[in-house]
Amino acid sequence: MRYDSDLLYRPPGEWKSYLLQCTIGCSHNKCTFCAMYKSKKFRIRPTEEILEDIDMALDHFGPGLERVFLMDGDATIIPTDELLKILEKLYQTFPNLQKVTTYAGPRSTLAKSVDELKALRQAGLNRAYLGVESGSDAVLSAIHKGVNAQQMLEAGQRLVEAGIDLWAIVIMGLTGQDGDWEEHILSTASMINAMKPRHLSAMTFAPAKDTPLGDDVLAGRFKVCTPDHILEECQVLLEHLDVDPLHFTSNHASNYLPLKGGLPEDRQKFLDLLDQALAGKIRLRKTLNRGI
Repeated sequence: MRYDSDLLYRPPGEWKSYLLQCTIGCSHNKCTFCAMYKSKKFRIRPTEEILEDIDMALDHFGPGLERVFLMDGDATIIPTDELLKILEKLYQTFPNLQKVTTYAGPRSTLAKSVDELKALRQAGLNRAYLGVESGSDAVLSAIHKGVNAQQMLEAGQRLVEAGIDLWAIVIMGLTGQDGDWEEHILSTASMINAMKPRHLSAMTFAPAKDTPLGDDVLAGRFKVCTPDHILEECQVLLEHLDVDPLHFTSNHASNYLPLKGGLPEDRQKFLDLLDQALAGKIRLRKTLNRGI
């Protein structure tokens, strides 16, 4: 098993997974809030190297491995025929393999047809994590996401249509104190309702060192939202989501109040907890420190 550096990123839910590095960095790598891959020049690893790493993983884990996460930032950009070879090798090598998952970039997802995505699903790509961030055109443009709201929606819908278990990720606080946060949250809820993912994680913006948005925070051009403001954004989001069923989490290290459960059945419980937190009856987590 070989990695390009010690900086290995994965979704929290993939902590049990073998991390198979298929790309170096992120194919887009221009989001103003993200520091994850800023030090890496993007490239796709040769398929032969990846297949060799799978053999190394067999020696390390044995044949009983059950979960694999394809990293770095965007394995879906790999040509479909090469990605199919990787999936075939994984399932041949590990007979007990149950899940293969990956981050999916919206642009690389849109570059594949629904039929290609269906072929990947049939070959064993079970889940994709899509960084939606916002349903607002203005916010997506401000953070340099590389797609508009309609394109983001289409990317998510293609994954759902292909039968891939979609885990969408959005970020509260992206407008700062002075932006139109209601438009951001209401547009995001509307997009998620139309996209219909099975899972939704609502994270909180935490400024990162050596990023454009982090520089704006240090220069006073962007005012980070207060904890109470973030709780209010979470309330509005929960009030307007109507995907049924929806596995909802807001328990990332960036979140002030950890929430995890199902919608619609846990909606009122979450709203009650948010009310209690806003009233000062629940202690909030400390702000996530990302170097600023």
